[in-house]
Amino acid sequence: MSGPTVLLADDHGAIRAGLRLMLETHDIAVVGEAADGEVAVRNAAALRPDVVLMDLRMPARDGVSATREIVERGLADVLVLTSFDEDELVLAALRAGAVGFLLKTVDAPTLAQAVREVAAGGGALDPRVTRRALAAVAGTAAAAITAPAGRTELPLSDLTAREREVLDGILQGWSNAQLAARLRISVPTVKTHVSNVLTKLGARSRSHAAALVRGTDD
Repeated sequence: MSGPTVLLADDHGAIRAGLRLMLETHDIAVVGEAADGEVAVRNAAALRPDVVLMDLRMPARDGVSATREIVERGLADVLVLTSFDEDELVLAALRAGAVGFLLKTVDAPTLAQAVREVAAGGGALDPRVTRRALAAVAGTAAAAITAPAGRTELPLSDLTAREREVLDGILQGWSNAQLAARLRISVPTVKTHVSNVLTKLGARSRSHAAALVRGTDD
């Protein structure tokens, strides 16, 4: 597949069907679906999509909790899609490691572009998110750089040579596909290395890992 792959996580079947249609008509492959957070985590581990399009309010297990585990395990990048424009939900999702937040009123071209940007290592944030939420997010990002209290040095020496190459790619903003092409390894192998890097550095996400490293380099 040439384009990014996506897992849809929403408890409403009709919404999942609509999202699938919107994405597939823009050449984005939907490789799986989930009706609750627990299934989303399980399917992300099995399918290893580039992006999980995550609803926040779902039965059994909510999207915030599922996002946190998916990001911590390095299974995929998470783009939140919800009908609730509420500061606390935006912040909870971003603190859990989501790299984007869109409302369900988004149109198909905007959604497809956001998925591509996230899959390429970027992010996407709906402009209707309130200033208060953005200010809080900025504070969270600043705190993340100094989060490991008392630690003066990152355990970079614990990384293998290949993991260091992957970390260098993360710092360059390369996507999993770009890393795979440059290092001449498969995308699933890249995802495994990314997961190992995040675990060894104690990072919640790729962006958090980059912030930690850049904080020690400054």
